Amino acid sequence: MYFSIFLGVIVLFILMSSIKVLAEYERGVVFRLGRNIGAKGPGLIILIPFIDQMAKVGMRTITMDVPSQDVITKDNVTIKVNAVVYFRVIDSEKAIIDVEDYYFATSQLAQTTLRAILGQADMDTLLADRDTINQKLQVILDRQTEPWGIKVSVVEVKNIDLPPEMQRAMAREAEAERERRAKVISAEGELQRSEKLAQASNILAGSPSALQLAYLSSLQEIADGANNTIVFPMPLDFLTAFKGAH
Repeated sequence: MYFSIFLGVIVLFILMSSIKVLAEYERGVVFRLGRNIGAKGPGLIILIPFIDQMAKVGMRTITMDVPSQDVITKDNVTIKVNAVVYFRVIDSEKAIIDVEDYYFATSQLAQTTLRAILGQADMDTLLADRDTINQKLQVILDRQTEPWGIKVSVVEVKNIDLPPEMQRAMAREAEAERERRAKVISAEGELQRSEKLAQASNILAGSPSALQLAYLSSLQEIADGANNTIVFPMPLDFLTAFKGAH
């Protein structure tokens, strides 16, 4: 009786170890006596006990953080840069057979590539043209990981940490640029104002009646703006307009 129970347990264990179920996003690379017989899945997979071995691979997109790297830019500025890489396995057999640990290999390659590419650019390019840097990183990583059955879809540089002295220098430069723009705008305003005044002066000089109207308008504004009695000099030229009135 005990032997039958023991035998039943062994048979049940063998059956359980020979039947595998893979999800839609999983594949299983099956080795029979050490030889690759192909990728299986998704769904129900039946293995020959003690003969077949299966390595399971996830096919979903993986988000991998690239640790902060010390980079010396082309203009000799030392910065710390980290990034994020989005990739997925598109060939499960290559990912298992051609590289020992595809995640670790991709991580190490991303770190070295990040240092190499960012070291070829100057600081202004890194700060102003990050999209081009991201695209270049993605193309290089995708090409280098292709033999491993990996597809790198996106690479994003997340943070660029500048030295404190560089941050202070950039703050002073930005402040100087803002002051320069303010002065330019003020000078342009004064230029436009002087041009308008010159045009108005030319118009008034060529039209006595317009000058008289401007004079009366100024008197009206002064009278409306104060309650005190104001003595306002009247030019003789203004009176000549009324000589022919009688």
